[in-house]
Amino acid sequence: MKIEDDYKYYDKALTIAGSDSGGGAGIQADLKTFHEFKCYGASVVTAVTSQNTLGVYDIHEIPKKIIISQLDCVLGDIGFDAIKIGMLFSKDIIDIVTDKLLSYSCKNIVLDPVIFSKNNFKLIEDGALDKLKINLFPISDILTPNLPEAEIILGKKINSLNEMKYAAIELLSMGPKSVIIKGGHFHDSSVSPDCLAMRENSKVKILWLESNKIETKNSHGTGCTFSSAITAHLAKGFSVEESFRFAKKYISNSLLKGSLYKIGNGMGPVCHFQD
Repeated sequence: MKIEDDYKYYDKALTIAGSDSGGGAGIQADLKTFHEFKCYGASVVTAVTSQNTLGVYDIHEIPKKIIISQLDCVLGDIGFDAIKIGMLFSKDIIDIVTDKLLSYSCKNIVLDPVIFSKNNFKLIEDGALDKLKINLFPISDILTPNLPEAEIILGKKINSLNEMKYAAIELLSMGPKSVIIKGGHFHDSSVSPDCLAMRENSKVKILWLESNKIETKNSHGTGCTFSSAITAHLAKGFSVEESFRFAKKYISNSLLKGSLYKIGNGMGPVCHFQD
């Protein structure tokens, strides 16, 4: 019989998000990504969505007591090296998640502020975004909005790389330790620029990463996959900057490989397989 010190230990990552019945985004994409980086993945489901490559058709919010029970079960027993937060549909769910993350002293929290699906189906109720900013921004290690999400949060358009940089700094002032704005939505650019703003002592450090823009309709799950790749690398002990670099490379490869496949009749998913 093995004694305790003989056992190996997993790098463990948790996703708190909605379920995508089509398998391209949400918890399904998160768990696939964790697996690719050899992280033990667990999940807390906050909502069940009915969706496929053509769009989102319905949302069922999980009862609050079940969300509380899921969080207590996994956080109280397993514990995690990093946590990714995705779709939180309501103010009540945001309150619950905030309370549990603080109660269990969770670390390496990556917040992907999911507001709309790829086909513009709203994934957060009215008024909940303000609650998200007040509750979860200050306890997040990395905030990962895409360009439209950053515009909604800040209430203004972002039309240039310079404006994108200052938007990241403004989001940083709302409490998170670091912010990554994903610039793939710049329509007049041949590259996809992402901007990291992070606190470094009393200053703000800015890091830009660019990749060639890939022309593909298979981009479903891009944001979930990117933030989950960051989470997986944080769980494995990498720094924020290192995790950003790994995730940028992974999502670029996922888009490129996904462009070769056809699934369904609409916007297909990125390819999570790297080999």
